[in-house]
Amino acid sequence: MKRYAITLLISFAILQFHAIAQEKVRFHNETSDTLKLNELLVECQGIKKTGDKIMAMAHHFEGTPYVGHTLEGDPEMVTVNLDELDCTTFVETVLALVYTAEEGRTSWRDYVYNLERLRYRGGNLDGYPSRLHYISDWIIDNSHRGNLQEVTNRFPLYNHTTRTLSFMTENRDKYKALADSANYERMKGIELGYYSHQFPYIKTVDLRKKETKNAFQSGDVVALVTSLKNLDVTHLGIIVKKDGEPYLLHASSSNGKVEVSSVPFDEFMRRNRSLLGVRVIRLKN
Repeated sequence: MKRYAITLLISFAILQFHAIAQEKVRFHNETSDTLKLNELLVECQGIKKTGDKIMAMAHHFEGTPYVGHTLEGDPEMVTVNLDELDCTTFVETVLALVYTAEEGRTSWRDYVYNLERLRYRGGNLDGYPSRLHYISDWIIDNSHRGNLQEVTNRFPLYNHTTRTLSFMTENRDKYKALADSANYERMKGIELGYYSHQFPYIKTVDLRKKETKNAFQSGDVVALVTSLKNLDVTHLGIIVKKDGEPYLLHASSSNGKVEVSSVPFDEFMRRNRSLLGVRVIRLKN
């Protein structure tokens, strides 16, 4: 009787977790998304090194169409969409898969839990402003909780820049959710924490140097620093090394899909004059 009661309690807890999770999750296609997640997590279990896991998961999404603004919706929910990706959701999807696999877990529910941990402040969804919109905020919050580590300042050549992050509230009309005055005021409060925010970056000119190229690892996440006023980063991707040369695996808006850049990373950066350099982030393990 006691064993039966324990079994019932466990079953109830599982059902309750599922119900809570479902309330917070918005799938693009629940059946195919959950099946694919389970398959990818099982596959990832068989790969030993973290960097190799990241590369395997990232390459799975090559050719996936680029679609922006897939996270937008009212109310804010943990959005799972494996069929349409932008640069941020591509990186978050890959990292959440690998983080879950590193824990030895193979369920889509565990993936959703870790996706929320990576995407939202403190790891908890609490409305639109709780999403880590600014990459500086994303790096600091996740680093503080032990999910990620910025390694830019471990590279042989790096500098610092200072930015006041206020792009979102200064361009309120570009963000539908900021029409809501409560969301707007919360975002202004978050931005205040990034007044004259200093962070390290590697200048584009230094990406051509051998010592910089050698310091990159396949699976490194790179955040591309912009020259736009009051903004820090405008693009994310993952480094792939071919014969020692770094390339960028990313969701490309110009080519409309997830792909490896046709030119080496230093040349890719040189051709994009609005980009000043990069920050480098690794999954903490």
